[in-house]
This record gives sequence, C-alpha cells and structure tokens, in this order.
Amino acid sequence: MGSVNGVPQLFLFVLSWLLLAFHANSSSDERSTYIVHMDKSHMPKAFFNHHHWYSSVVHSLKSKKPAKSNHHRFSPSLVYSYDNAAHGFSAVLSKRELETLKKSPGFISAYADKTVTLDTTHTPEFLSLNTANGLWPASKYGEDVIVGVIDTGVWPESDSYNDDGMGSLPTRWKGECQAGQEFNSSLCNSKLIGARYFNKGIIAANPGINISMNSARDTMGHGTHTSSTVAGNYVNDASFFGYAKGTAKGVAPRARVAMYKVIFDEGRYASDVLAGMDQAIADGVDVISISMGFDETPLYEDPIAIASFAAMEKGVLVSSSAGNRGPALGSLHNGIPWVLTVAAGTIDRSFAGITTLGSGETIIGWTMFPANALVERLPLLYNESYSACNSTKLLSQLPTDAIIVCKEATGSVSKQISVVSASKMQGAIFVSDYDPELFELGGLSIPGVVISTHDAPAVINYARNGVEPVASIKFQQTVLGTEHAPAVAFYTSRGPSPSYPGILKPDIMAPGSLVFAAWIPNTSTAQIGSNLLLTSDYNMISGTSMACPHAAGVAALLRGAHPEWSAAAIRSAMVTTANPLDNTNNPIRDNGLINFTSASPLAMGAGQVDPNRALDPGLIYDATPQDYVNLLCSMNFTQNQILSITRSNRYNCSTPTSDLNYPSFITLHDNTSTKFVQTFHRTVTNVGGSAATYKAKITAPLGTVISVSPDTLVFGKQYEQQSYTLTINYKTDGGEIISFGELVWVEENGNHTVRSPITVSPFMS
Repeated sequence: MGSVNGVPQLFLFVLSWLLLAFHANSSSDERSTYIVHMDKSHMPKAFFNHHHWYSSVVHSLKSKKPAKSNHHRFSPSLVYSYDNAAHGFSAVLSKRELETLKKSPGFISAYADKTVTLDTTHTPEFLSLNTANGLWPASKYGEDVIVGVIDTGVWPESDSYNDDGMGSLPTRWKGECQAGQEFNSSLCNSKLIGARYFNKGIIAANPGINISMNSARDTMGHGTHTSSTVAGNYVNDASFFGYAKGTAKGVAPRARVAMYKVIFDEGRYASDVLAGMDQAIADGVDVISISMGFDETPLYEDPIAIASFAAMEKGVLVSSSAGNRGPALGSLHNGIPWVLTVAAGTIDRSFAGITTLGSGETIIGWTMFPANALVERLPLLYNESYSACNSTKLLSQLPTDAIIVCKEATGSVSKQISVVSASKMQGAIFVSDYDPELFELGGLSIPGVVISTHDAPAVINYARNGVEPVASIKFQQTVLGTEHAPAVAFYTSRGPSPSYPGILKPDIMAPGSLVFAAWIPNTSTAQIGSNLLLTSDYNMISGTSMACPHAAGVAALLRGAHPEWSAAAIRSAMVTTANPLDNTNNPIRDNGLINFTSASPLAMGAGQVDPNRALDPGLIYDATPQDYVNLLCSMNFTQNQILSITRSNRYNCSTPTSDLNYPSFITLHDNTSTKFVQTFHRTVTNVGGSAATYKAKITAPLGTVISVSPDTLVFGKQYEQQSYTLTINYKTDGGEIISFGELVWVEENGNHTVRSPITVSPFMS
C-alpha cells in the first residue's frame, strides 16, 4: 500500500535526465521562445521550401558585431518550423531581435511561448488512451463497469465523483450507500454508487476503542486518490498548487465506483479486509482494486488471496499492488497466482522551475515548491565553504535576502534542503542528477530548484565571477515528454514472490510516481518551511498503490469491451501486450539499480501496460478455477489449507501440477546444481478475428538454450486452441545472476505479436 502523503510522500517522480538545459541568453536582453506566424506567400522564390526561408530569416537576425572577448554571446535559434497546423516558426529570440523580425517581409504576428493546459492525471494520455480509437471508444470509456475499491474510504464531495454524463444504475448492482458518521446515503450518486465500511475487526481486537470516523468517509486520502484514479469523472481546471494543470479524470471515466472502507486511523485488520472483499463480490462488482497487501503470509492465510479466488470464480479481476519495499529482490507481496500484481513506474512528466541568471542565461530545473513565490533578481551566493549547505551555523551568517547555490550533494539533497530551510534563505539552487527520495517522492518546502550537474558549472561560474550576480526563479511549470519514461520506480517491490515463487510476479507495470488524483481537503498535502502546512483538493503521490488502480482501470475498460472474457483472459491480454521499451525505444530502466541498467521482469513484469494493444491481443492464455486448484495441490498444502482458499469440495487434486497456463515463465535454481532442464506446457486461444498462423521468436536468457515445440501454431478459426511446450536448458556457474529473455509469437501477415517474458532467477531466502 502506498504511504500517505506527509511531504515528502512515498508517491513520486524521477527526473535525473529530465533536467534539460534550455539555454536562451543574450548579452543585453533576456531571451524567450516566441511563436511566429508568417505569410507564406511572401516566401522569395530563391528558397526551396518554407523551412529554408524561416531559417534564413532567423539567421539574418544574428548580430554582425563580433562578440567581445570577455563576454559570451548567444545567437537566435530556430526551434520548430510549421507548415500544416500553422505557417511560421518558433525561435529563441531577444526582445531586440523580435523587434527587428517584425520588420521582415511576410511577418504576421508573434507571441511568447507558454505552458500548455494539460490533461491531468496525465497518465491516460501517457498510456495512449484517446478518444479517436482504441480501448476508450471500444469500451465506451468503461460505461457501466463497476469497480470495487478496497481502501481507506472516500471523500464523496470531491468533484471527481460528480455524475455528469452517467446513466441510471446497472440493474445487476446489489450494493448500498451505507450511512454513518458525517456520511449520509444521499452522498452517493450515479458515479459513486456504493460506500460501505468494515471495522468490526478493529473493535474486536481493541475492546472499548472509539472509532474516530465511523463511516465510509476517508480520513487519510489514500482511498479517495486510488478510486478517482481508476474511475474519476472529468474535472476541469484541476492542479496541484499550479503544477499539472488541466482536466483530472480516471482511467475508466465512465465506470462506476463502489468504496469498501477497511482501513481506519485506529487500525487495519485482515478480518475487515476479507469482509470488505466479500461484500464487494456479493454486491456485483466487475473489477476489484486493492492497494494493500500482507507480507510473509501464506496464501491460505492471506485474506486477499482467499477473497480473490472467489472473485476469480465469478469472473471478477482483482488488481493488487506489489508493495513499496524495493529495490530488494523477493520483497513483493500479492504474488497470488489468480490476481493481477502491479509494479510502479515513472511518468513522462516533470515539474520545473526556471532559473534566469542576471546574464540572461535560462536553465530549467526540477521543483515542486507549492507556491508562485516571488524570487526576483536576488543576489546569487556561492562559496566553497558554506555552499556545501551542511551547516545551519555557516548559512546563518549570510544575508537571507539571497539565493544560495549549493554544491552537488554527496548524499541526499533532502539533507541540504533541511539545512537551507532552517537558515531562512529566500531561495536555493541545488545540484543533483538523481535523488530518488526527492525526484520520485516529491516535496520541496523551500523556494528552490534542483539543476543537473551539466548546468551547474555555468551557474557557479556566474555566481563566483559575475559582477553583482543576481538570479530569479519562476515556479509552477510542468513539462511533458520527459525521455526514458517509464522507468521502474526505485521503491516498487521486486519478485520472486515469497508466497509462491513459481509464477513470475509482478505481472505488469503501470504509472505510480507522482500521480495526480483527488484528495481529502482537511489534511496537509504540502508545506512551506517547517511549520506552514497546505491543503489541496488534489494531490500528487507515489507508490504501487497508485499503479494498482491504473491497471484496474484498464481491466475495467477491457471488461467493457470484452464482457465474455474471464479474469485470466483479461490479465493475459494485459501481460502479453505490455511494452518492455520506454519512450526512447530502449529497454525500460530500473531506477533502483546502479547506473539505471535495464529492468528485469522481477521488477516490472512484462513491462508497461498498453491498453490499446490489450484490446486486441491476438492470443490469450486462459485458466479455469480447477487449473488454479491443480497448482495449489502441487504446493504441499494440506487439504484444509486448500479448502480455506477454494471454499468447496467440488474441486479435486487428481492432477496436481505446478505448470499453470500462465502468460510468462520463471525458472528457479538453488546455486547447487550446475545445470537443469525445465519444460512448460501452454495452451493459447485465438481471440483474433479469423484464421491465423503464428511463428515463435525466442530471445534466450543468458546461460540458457530455449526450445519451443511446435514453433508454428496454426489456427483455423476464432476461439480455436493450440498447445506448445517451452523447454529451458540452463547451465549455471553457481552465481546469483538473474537473466531474462522472451518468447514472442508473431502472426504471419498479421498485426499481432504475443510476448511472454522468460526469467531465470536464484531462489530467494
């Protein structure tokens, strides 16, 4: 379960390589980016195309005077040329150059570039959900799918639960809006269709205890955040203190929300969790989102495992969080074979502050300072002794109406922030390429920015050598398109699963870092200094708790598009279409590893969930309740232990097997055997539109030889099934190296690729 925001929070964002330098300087004028519209009919015939013309126009603005030897001069530069949506270009110019440009033939108009109004929770766009095609329109945005959220309750007055555009309640809904303390039944509507609370376990364990909020009302914010992430309605003009401005919405904005509060300020008990899930199944939910888990608990004692087995029998997919105990291997919870286990990744969005030096140079850095602070042309201070920013005593000797430049931290930037905060400086510039506690968890309580080591020398040189150096900082900027996103969040728990390591977990990764969603208005979401706490109706927090509802939202959309699919089929579609590459088309990085090396499936499962591809996966790996029982029968559980999960004697253990028909592969070794062989049996169902032929493409993990038989699957019609075996021959030198590869079934003359990750891992103690 993701930690609740205390500032900073266990809910995050990464930005080492995101701190992009944006150099726009002039010896006399501050430079800005301008969008310039031109009359294309004025283009001289000497130019081959508009781009050459615009380049020439910008080039003509360059000063013909030689730069002084002691002063570096920056030239105007073309950023984009436009020929479809507009005729013109954008360029970095000084005000003086802009005035010259206005006299050019063909000039129409120009205006300063600005931050675009964004769609927040930007994550649906990051997942490529759109109104034109794909899973959103195919599922009617999750219309009438009911998502049960097991969590800390809900703040029903939030605009994210408005029911504009929602029709009448589905007739199959059997739930209720339970009245309680500060919560009456009229607070539910056609969006928030149900709310119940369960705390008898707390009361039983603590006789005489007073429940401070004895209702489904949220007192922590966590449940409001997760439920609005999965299915919040559209809310215009939302933001987090000026960051991430735009329209808030859930992944499945037309789905219904039913809240089951099982966590209270006074405690959280398995009995209450089980009761909440039990009621959700009875009420008729289609998907369950549960952002919590039980560590070091066997399946037969895990209320989530037990309740989710019953949900699976009824076709209800359960999406669960992997946990926040990473990057240690084997730290994952909810490694339950019949649920969807979700890891957390970063988003292609960063939050920025613009530092402008007195010389005119402009640098973009990271910040989440929660105010539009006035930090304007203040003295810029740097000194080798006090700029270590590790001594409040030293900094207290400096004037407070200044900006301190801190040297690159040897440890966490957070320690420097605390020292500077205590010194009462009016601004600060920190240096770091990657500080997971800050960039991935957010929170900056002083008016400061974090710049990259690439940009730091220019700032330090100006602070040391400039004549009366000054700087300004502008906050509340949002930047999209950050490269190397997604990346695996450093905190997300890793497999193999302690509860059952023979199934590869996690299954997939979804956005989990600094996710924007609804919050409760009566608790702090940010702070300024050491004692000024701020509240907001929306919050940005990080954790696998935030990733889980994203996956649940995708599952809700798939349920709407394919109501006939089983829970296993939905999970299979999400796994086999997940993307192992980031937005630079390189393997997804693991921010929990040194040097950000490629992530293994133990960190991210099959990769980032890809909703639109999951709509049409080509092939699926299905599984029946008896298949899961066969797996349980292979685990050396007693009959009663199995019965505690299955609840019925109608299942039998006549064919026990650990070889579940799962859309991924993991083989484990104990470092004592030098070689071993393992064979997996799989059956796939053709859910494509017609007859198809698939060929196997293998990338073998290091140290293995992989064979697939047959290596060609021929389907004569839709819903036909074919089986194959995959055999791993592994030779080890006794080390604890994790290696991974993939099996991809590629459709001949078709569009489908069906990918399954393969992992070889040592057993974890």
